[in-house]
Amino acid sequence: MAIKTTTEQLEEVQAAITAVMSGQAYKIGDVQFTRASLSALQTRESYLLKKYRAEQSGGKVTRANFSNGI
Repeated sequence: MAIKTTTEQLEEVQAAITAVMSGQAYKIGDVQFTRASLSALQTRESYLLKKYRAEQSGGKVTRANFSNGI
């Protein structure tokens, strides 16, 4: 499994945020699905944006601790 770039991770998180904004839960047949937590996605997005900006400027970002397991 290849390690994804910060940009790829950021794009995935932003796509997930868009999906959550269009509906938190949905049902297919008899199965109910719930999307990820919007607040957890926004926290991850903030971290990735900070990391992306630091990478672009040559700086470093320390690892964040996400209590939601992200």
